[in-house]
Amino acid sequence: MHPIILLFVISLLHAYEARGSDTVTPVFVQKGKDLLLNVTAPVKLVEQSEFKWLFKDSSIFRLFHDNKTKTISPYHGRLEIFLQNHSFFFLKNLQQDDSGRYTAGVFGDNNTYVGKYSVTVQDPVSPVNGTVDLLSNSSDSCNLTVTCSTQDSHRINSTFRCDTNTCSQEEGGERSKVTTSGTSLRVYLSKGFSVICDHSNQVSSDEHTTMIRDFCFSNPVFLFSITAPEPPDAFIAFVSVTVIKVLVIIAITAAFVGHRIKGKHESVDTENTVYEDVQVKIVNTTSGSESNR
Repeated sequence: MHPIILLFVISLLHAYEARGSDTVTPVFVQKGKDLLLNVTAPVKLVEQSEFKWLFKDSSIFRLFHDNKTKTISPYHGRLEIFLQNHSFFFLKNLQQDDSGRYTAGVFGDNNTYVGKYSVTVQDPVSPVNGTVDLLSNSSDSCNLTVTCSTQDSHRINSTFRCDTNTCSQEEGGERSKVTTSGTSLRVYLSKGFSVICDHSNQVSSDEHTTMIRDFCFSNPVFLFSITAPEPPDAFIAFVSVTVIKVLVIIAITAAFVGHRIKGKHESVDTENTVYEDVQVKIVNTTSGSESNR
């Protein structure tokens, strides 16, 4: 009986150890970033045993009981192992090919696993944009459809119904979807009058916000408590008219000043001419007198 009981207990322990060793932790890393893993228990090496990090069941790092280490050549310069309890695994500049299962364990007469990870390397998501199709609009109500689209041609849309106090997202449309690349695309109402387009995965996200009040309600009093500034076109027209008026005033002033100066010059020339005529007459008269003599 005792041997049978002993065998039963040993089988239970092996089953419990097997369940624990099957626990795999998912890890997501953005492409180009670094990976940091750790072991889940202290590592103790005895003779004829070694500590390994495996990638897809192939050794990439080995630590022997005499503290000698070996790193597989493709990982030279990229992989660092911190040997305090062998608890840290640091891999630099991850690429898509680095996705897969990483396993840490002590291997010898009995294999003991101290870490299992399923690593997925992902690209950052592409930007998302939101466009508006205005279905109806008045001073107190508004209906519009917001379409969210990404650069890789994924899109969803949803319709929103608003009054001057609240907005609601209508049933129908496609509020969210998971794309073929594993990203999530969502459209939802936030903070009453904001519609968010969200494009995300486990390592990055991008958002676009549409302000409903920029498109809805024809009554400006609802939008602002003060008078809105003049539109840019009206301002440009005002500046243009003002500049033309100033130029006309400058031209008139210049013409008037030029006319005054020209008049003064003509007056001086006339006086000189008369004076010279008088002098000539005097000279001629004098000459005549002398000849009579």
